Amino acid sequence: MFKKFIGTKAFYLSVITLIIPMIVQQGITQFVNLLDNVMVGRLGTASMSGVAIVNQVVFIFNLAIFGGLSGASIFGAQFFGKGDQKGLRDTFRFRILFGAGVLVIGLLVFLLFGDPLLRLYLNEEASDPAEIAQTLAHAKDYLAIILWGLLPFVAVQCFSSTLRDMGETVSPMVASVIAILVNLCLNYVLIFGHFGFPKMGVSGAALATVIARWLEMLYLVGHTYLKKEKFQFIKGAFRSFRIPLPLVKKIAITGTPLFLNELLWAVGSAMVNMCYASRGLTAVAATNINGTVWNLFSIVMMALGNAIGILSGQLLGANDIEGAKDTVRKLLAFNFAVNLVMGGLIVVSSPFVPHIYKTEDAVRQTATHLLMVSGSFLPLTSYVHGTYFTIRSGGKTMVTFLFDCVFTWVVCLPIAYTLCTFTGLSVVWIYFFVQCADFIKAAIGTVMIRSGIWAKNVVGTKS
Repeated sequence: MFKKFIGTKAFYLSVITLIIPMIVQQGITQFVNLLDNVMVGRLGTASMSGVAIVNQVVFIFNLAIFGGLSGASIFGAQFFGKGDQKGLRDTFRFRILFGAGVLVIGLLVFLLFGDPLLRLYLNEEASDPAEIAQTLAHAKDYLAIILWGLLPFVAVQCFSSTLRDMGETVSPMVASVIAILVNLCLNYVLIFGHFGFPKMGVSGAALATVIARWLEMLYLVGHTYLKKEKFQFIKGAFRSFRIPLPLVKKIAITGTPLFLNELLWAVGSAMVNMCYASRGLTAVAATNINGTVWNLFSIVMMALGNAIGILSGQLLGANDIEGAKDTVRKLLAFNFAVNLVMGGLIVVSSPFVPHIYKTEDAVRQTATHLLMVSGSFLPLTSYVHGTYFTIRSGGKTMVTFLFDCVFTWVVCLPIAYTLCTFTGLSVVWIYFFVQCADFIKAAIGTVMIRSGIWAKNVVGTKS
């Protein structure tokens, strides 16, 4: 029984080797995000809430990019496992073209409809009109600058996702670390006006992020070209953007549910956050603190989710179906065990973390309670996250669409809306009941994993 869920030392060594760069990258990213959040929070609750609202709107764009590239990544990982460099190159071209299309659409939406989107998070009945006006002004200032960072963000996602399909996680990590450190230093300088620079407030935070993203892109693209012999997919990648039509159809059929899943899931999550925001700016600020801290502690969950997708995808591409099933089973158990510890750390630290923010006591108290809920549910969330990547690795994207996006709209959003509209429950209890929905997803995911219907080779055997 235990051997089914516990691997050998060599197995865990290979997994740790794969995920450590991702953990370092995400760990530094989320730690600096926390510091950024704290620095913006030093400007006051209105500034912190304004930036948080913009980040939630931009989050939809980010996940649309991630979702569209995920379909290509399924084929990219399996092409690499098969030893087909041309196939991997074609998936890279697909990512570039898709990313460019979403970028144009995203910029048009933000430029034409930015103001009404931001206002959706502001409840005039639950907050002081002066606070709402101040929050909206900060949000507009931040959004106007942060849009300049969308292009390098898209480019980085295209390159880093292709490299990760090859099991290369070090160079994306280095690029991210460079960007993070630059962002942190510039935040300190530009937000508060140190070393002779003007005090720019939230605009300084946005400018620091944009500069960091451009540097991240330059490093990653440059490194990939300098290592052409290792990353052979880049050879001639931009000579032509012709992609075999059968592959485009396959990626479209497999990837469209993933794209719609991430996009609609992000919209659904944004609407859930709008429900939380109906409790006023205190709820907006508290959920922002909770989300930032949770992201820091969930880095192992995210890395192991990616590892499940990469390792199972490569094994499926090599036609080792049983090996893929065994690897997934052991990784899901490992993921749950590690995040049991991480969740405990969130709960233990929850009374102290909110005090690093310059905000009202009501915000700190609400954030503490939200963190306790988040920490308690992290092991369950990690298991659900792992099952999602497992099902996706075999190309069962329509199932993941139902499992993730549809579930959010049909279960999570109605819970949040009903409780916010028809009860006087606090945002903490509403958040708790929304998290409880993961028990249903865990049960569905377990049935899917045990059935084995996810374990399919979608690129064919090696010729």
